[in-house]
Amino acid sequence: MDGTASPAAVSRTGQEIFATTCAVCHGAAGQGQPNWRVAKEDGTLPPPPLNGEGHTWHHADGLLYRIVSQGGAISNLPSFKSGMPAFGKRLSHQEIVDVLTYIKSLWGDKTYQGVSIRESQALLSEEDPFPPEGS
Repeated sequence: MDGTASPAAVSRTGQEIFATTCAVCHGAAGQGQPNWRVAKEDGTLPPPPLNGEGHTWHHADGLLYRIVSQGGAISNLPSFKSGMPAFGKRLSHQEIVDVLTYIKSLWGDKTYQGVSIRESQALLSEEDPFPPEGS
């Protein structure tokens, strides 16, 4: 899929990728695992909600992209201990962008302390946007 895809196509593609790749851990509706804030014995955290109830919206697009691409082994976040696999070799650049765009659609109109979480995340993403394809 190229950069000229319609929002509906991106959402549909992202939704399909989410259903086949992400939902097994994060839940069909992005609800995450129970006790997602409590570290397991190995120190990793269970998959968090991606539906706006977790912390995903606290992160810029670039960081979210790196987490999906590099998984729990992301090197520039030493405090991030996750069992999430890396999808950078399984999903194309555009597929990662599509699934993250779909995940953001799960946030609806949620707010935190009176501020739209979508708007808050968009501001963060101005400083750390999705990387260009091929980088």
